[in-house]
Amino acid sequence: MQRDAMLTQLGYAPNSALMSQLERIENNTSGYEKIQKHIMDLHDHLKVDGSYVALSNTNDYFKIKVESSSEEIAQEAHEKIKHFSDKFKVTINKLDNKETYYILGFNH
Repeated sequence: MQRDAMLTQLGYAPNSALMSQLERIENNTSGYEKIQKHIMDLHDHLKVDGSYVALSNTNDYFKIKVESSSEEIAQEAHEKIKHFSDKFKVTINKLDNKETYYILGFNH
């Protein structure tokens, strides 16, 4: 998938700064080419719960943000993230005391 298409699908208006940031994230995410499609699928599945995948502003990784209107919906989003991680062998890191994960990459 082209970078501009990926940014658009994630809800961004592509520009040179975002294209550079996405390139850094791609280079920093091990096995990116193996999981790129799955990251986009996860984003689509999470939107139903009010959660999403985005570019991290502080680290060169994709972040998964759980923003749900209820604890039950948030739990469903966390289960989708765990399923994504287990099924596609993706290493994720949940931040302490936050509803945020980083996608670190494909776990060989």
